[in-house]
Amino acid sequence: MNEQRPGSKVETETLSCHWCGRDIQAGKELQRDGLIFCCEGCYLGEFSEQNNKKEREHTYMQLAESLVTALDTREHETGLHSKRVACHTQVLARRLVTSDDELKQIYWGSLLHDIGKIAIPDNILLKQSSLTDDEWRVMRTHPQQGYNILADISFLAGAAEIVLCHEERYDGKGYPQGLKGKEIPLGARLFTVIDTLDAITNDRPYRKAASFDEAKAEIIRFSGEQFDPEVVDAFIAEEKVLREMVEMKCFLQPDFGD
Repeated sequence: MNEQRPGSKVETETLSCHWCGRDIQAGKELQRDGLIFCCEGCYLGEFSEQNNKKEREHTYMQLAESLVTALDTREHETGLHSKRVACHTQVLARRLVTSDDELKQIYWGSLLHDIGKIAIPDNILLKQSSLTDDEWRVMRTHPQQGYNILADISFLAGAAEIVLCHEERYDGKGYPQGLKGKEIPLGARLFTVIDTLDAITNDRPYRKAASFDEAKAEIIRFSGEQFDPEVVDAFIAEEKVLREMVEMKCFLQPDFGD
């Protein structure tokens, strides 16, 4: 057995306070929820910050949904499309993404994908007949317009990139930048599959809704062209859940954790 020699110092473990970073001698720390604090004041500071974070997240969600409501009011839409695709995209995202922050950006980007249409003139946006070539050129500016609206909002930085790229195609034939493959942000690659699913399985002014199976066949057919094959695989893996959601025409508030 090792004995401590007279006059020598006993080495003790040094810990760091989660809140202020101050060194703490082991045995004198305060522990709460698996975190280490040097005093009750630091613990209360952490607790207050977590509450403030939850309030901010709630405010962010309200702002994002208010922006969508503004667009829906102008387009005379119900708003369910944007909420459905945002919710359904999360089903795929959770197979490929583990970060809560990235999941939030994917949700907000999907929810706000068409926000740039606010900048499109009424005579084009609300036109009932087919658009001319010139009108299509204007309509196709909406991803860039949406990016411009969101780019300076710090908590929507990732969402802005998804909005910019949501009309891109895996084969590089999309717009506005003609990005190809993994050049396209993952959130946008996930969204395009779900947007197609929603478009096919819901009524449009020019046609009635088709079945989930017809949408599935279309998505598989264009794997590697319009859609990322990895995302198509995730879609197939989550078919049961997505089929049930489509049949119920449901959308749910996402849960990103704390």
